[in-house]
Amino acid sequence: MPEFAPLISASELEQRLQQPDWRVVDCRFDLTDPSAGRAAWLDGHIPGALYADLDKNLAGPITASSGRHPLPDEKIAAQSFGSLGIAAETRVVVYDNDSGGVAARAWWLLRWLGHQRVALLDGGFAGWVRHNGAVEQGEVAAAPATFLASRQRGWELTTNEVESWVLDGNSFCLVDARDRGRFCGDLEPIDRVAGHIPGSINLPFSESLRFDGTWKAPDDLRRLWASTLGERAEGDWGVMCGSGVTACHLALSAKLAGLHEPRLYVGSWSEWIRKAERPVATGA
Repeated sequence: MPEFAPLISASELEQRLQQPDWRVVDCRFDLTDPSAGRAAWLDGHIPGALYADLDKNLAGPITASSGRHPLPDEKIAAQSFGSLGIAAETRVVVYDNDSGGVAARAWWLLRWLGHQRVALLDGGFAGWVRHNGAVEQGEVAAAPATFLASRQRGWELTTNEVESWVLDGNSFCLVDARDRGRFCGDLEPIDRVAGHIPGSINLPFSESLRFDGTWKAPDDLRRLWASTLGERAEGDWGVMCGSGVTACHLALSAKLAGLHEPRLYVGSWSEWIRKAERPVATGA
C-alpha cells in the first residue's frame, strides 16, 4: 500500500469530502476551557466532520505518576476511533483551528495504532474558512466501524528511560516543543514547576509553520531541523512538550523534513515533574 501523504490541502480535501471511504475528524481543543472545542465544532465545522476530544478520545486517564495526557489504552482507543466510523480502509483527515498542535496528536495516535491512512489538514479550520470551504453546524453521527488496532512497538519513551539518560549523562537528544519562555523557566502557565529536562533542546512547534498556520516547505523544515539537531539527526532522538501533545507536531515536522521519525516522550514535562527529586534546568 503506498504511503498516505501526511498533509492535505483544503482544496484537495474539498474534492474528497463526498467519497464514502474518507472521514474528517475535528480536534479543536482549549486547555483553559476543555468544553470550548466541542462548542466550536457544534457552532461550525467541515461538513461531515466528527469531533474527537483531546481529554476523552485522544488521551487516557491521568494517574498519580502520569503526565496530563497519557496514551489511552489501545483497546479503548480502537473503540473510540471505531465509533467515528474509522475502519482499516478509511482515509482520515484530522484538523484543529489552525496550527495542528492538537490534531497532530490524533495523527500520531492513529498511526501508533497501525492506521497509516491519516493526514493533517494544512492550515486547519481557519485555512478551510479562508479557502471558502463549506461549513455546517450541529451534531454529526457516523455508522460505527471495526477499528483493528495494531500497536507500533518502540515509538514511545518512558520517564524511566529519560531519567536514566539524564543521570548517566547519556548523549540521547530530546527536543522540547514548548515555547521558549516555558522551556527556559521564565514562565509556566500550566504546570506547577518551570524549566526543562537537563540536556534537552528547544524547538517550539510553531517554528514549523508560516504566519498563517500553514506548514513551511520541506526544504525550509530540513534547514530548521539541521540547525536544531546538526549531526544528531542521524542518531536516536525523541520529542517532548508539556504533556505529549504538541510533541507529535514535531514528529510530523521531522517526517515532512525527510528525517527518520523520533520517539515520543508521552509523559513529557508534566510527568517529569511528578517527582521533586528529578533534576530541572532553567535558562537557554
